[in-house]
Amino acid sequence: QVQLVESGGGLVQAGGSLRLSCATSQRTFSTYAMAWFRQPPGKEREFVAGISRRLGITYYADSVKGRFTISRDNANNTVYLQMNSLKPEDTAVYYCAAGSSSGRRYDEYDYWGQGTQVTVSS
Repeated sequence: QVQLVESGGGLVQAGGSLRLSCATSQRTFSTYAMAWFRQPPGKEREFVAGISRRLGITYYADSVKGRFTISRDNANNTVYLQMNSLKPEDTAVYYCAAGSSSGRRYDEYDYWGQGTQVTVSS
């Protein structure tokens, strides 16, 4: 069982930045593909960004490309999401996910964090 703990959410004005972190004590962290998803109010969960397990290849949803950056620190078992130029439509609960292979669908991931709220005011 992989436990994921997100942190770093909060309230920020449009145009601002936040950095989300997702940490695990799992020693096999480097063997998992990692991703961030989000669920806006009243909407379904959607893919935001992903990073592969070995080569660290990154991929993004079109809506965040150029503004968000996903990265991982395998030595510290942590994945990050740097969010810049935030917009009100980025408001959502953000979830960290881990899986055995990279993908954009939520059902491709086996383990999930509890979520962290990001609110962007206009």
